[in-house]
Amino acid sequence: MACDSPVEAREEGVVEASEEKNITNKEKEMSSSLVLKKAPDFKMDAYDAKTGHYTVVQSEDYKGKWHVICFYPADFTFVCPTEIAAMNAKYDEFQELGVEILAVSTDTKFSHKRFVETEPLLEGLKLTIGADPTGTVSRAFGVMIEEEGIALRGRFLINPDGVVVAQEVQAPSVGRNVNEFLRQVKAWQHATKTGEVCPAGWRPGKKTLPVNTDVEKMTGRVGDYITIEEILN
Repeated sequence: MACDSPVEAREEGVVEASEEKNITNKEKEMSSSLVLKKAPDFKMDAYDAKTGHYTVVQSEDYKGKWHVICFYPADFTFVCPTEIAAMNAKYDEFQELGVEILAVSTDTKFSHKRFVETEPLLEGLKLTIGADPTGTVSRAFGVMIEEEGIALRGRFLINPDGVVVAQEVQAPSVGRNVNEFLRQVKAWQHATKTGEVCPAGWRPGKKTLPVNTDVEKMTGRVGDYITIEEILN
């Protein structure tokens, strides 16, 4: 797919992830990518840290909204609370952009509650944490480590049409960068709104590439529009 093409979902059966099913070995294999596909449907128990109460979350709650599903390996671990705290620190900025955040691990909602109550980094947490103890949702998103019963660090940005436009999946030992993710969200929202495309490292106020109007002139001549210094600055 060329970078000047619009984001459209490729036809593929949507996985119903609201309850455990018989899953073949092939289906258990971790997916290489969900990008350009409809995000899997899900329904699961959760802990809403903002209210301090248990709740139920489902994909339908996020219909028509920009949202991010952030999988992490486990409660009461080490890198995980740093990632959750970092996302929470940027919570208001995500809200200003109209982006909802759902964290998910294979722990129970009871574990989530205790984790939030005892971990100092999570004081004042505003996020909702989904409980996926059967691994159904993690499996549907292709991040389940079957032999360990935990999820990889998988982060999925989903547009208002329910299409995954970006994903980042890492092994458990290294945490992700929330500032870089926030930059990507702003870039995706700008590109979606304007039809322009964003070069490497783009931030609001920087140059975009107007392929929606100058695609023929730009072909093979991107360097006439932007320099490497502008890209790296």
